[in-house]
Amino acid sequence: MVILDTMIFSSKFILARFVLQSFPGVSRELKNWEKAAGRCPDTQLREQALSSIKLKKFHCQGGSVFAAWAPTAYRGNLIRAIVALQTISDYLDNLCDRAGVQDEESFRQLHRSFLDALSPGVGCIDYYERYPYREDGGYLASLVSACQNAVSGLPSYGAVKEAALELAGLYCTLQVYKHLEPTVRERRLITWLEPYLAQLDRRLFWWELAAATGSTLGMFALLALAAKTCPNASRAEEISRAYFPWITGLHILLDYFIDQQEDIAGGDLNFASYYTCSLQTFQRLKYILEKSLSAAGSLTDPFFHLLVVRGLLAMYLSDPKVKAQNFMAISETLLRSAGNGCVYLHRFCSSFRRAGLICL
Repeated sequence: MVILDTMIFSSKFILARFVLQSFPGVSRELKNWEKAAGRCPDTQLREQALSSIKLKKFHCQGGSVFAAWAPTAYRGNLIRAIVALQTISDYLDNLCDRAGVQDEESFRQLHRSFLDALSPGVGCIDYYERYPYREDGGYLASLVSACQNAVSGLPSYGAVKEAALELAGLYCTLQVYKHLEPTVRERRLITWLEPYLAQLDRRLFWWELAAATGSTLGMFALLALAAKTCPNASRAEEISRAYFPWITGLHILLDYFIDQQEDIAGGDLNFASYYTCSLQTFQRLKYILEKSLSAAGSLTDPFFHLLVVRGLLAMYLSDPKVKAQNFMAISETLLRSAGNGCVYLHRFCSSFRRAGLICL
């Protein structure tokens, strides 16, 4: 009981520090990017840029938890990198999903920016070359340059760069295929993922692996590792294998799980909707949760990474959409399955929501 109480206290301390210290840094960064987005000459690009910041701020807030794992001297650079990369992600998602465009080559060209952001020294190209809306006043290029500068300031970025770009490549391919016409996107996704399923884990459904490629958490964990002065490439590979496909899969499946009603109404692709019934949904989420806890527990700093896994449950399952969709039974069982105080973290996150500090 004493050990459990100590873990709960430590977890709450880290979460409180990340909310009270990292969130203000995230807000400052996003305020600057919001000003830049407001200067986009093209109405459609300006609308999508501003919308992505306003409605998806939580993504940057959530990613900033990794600043709590980084040395104090590099937390500012880490937050700048996370916010810039996540803002690119959210902006491009809107461009592919909300602007009435469904062209594969234009999506692929746009997502070159995401890869370039993680490649210091690479010059920006015309990312809108194949896209019908083009004049953003330098907004996207500025995000790319800001991320490049921020990761360059992390002392061990060279040790994690290859692993980060590998995850980024998977992420970009998913974004290209998932935004195609509904009649072709599933076939393209399955064809793309089949070789990876054979290599990774045949016990995963294709849509679960697809979900895993759609998370930025693995990249953020690698950037946080780059803020330390001792890691090598093997340590980066260790982080990458633990996060992908398990922790990243849990992340995105929880996101889709709570968004099912919303996505059905909007006609959007939702990987959680591929499960045949609520029982299968619970069984698969529990399986991926167990694999995530095992993977996190095997890492060099297990306490922090286990907190990330339990924090995902606490954050997502404290969303009011869980109760609105009658998912409380699944939610409560998953929280108990996570062990070591996850229920308490859930209550902690719920209190932050009531205080308006977390908006998902």
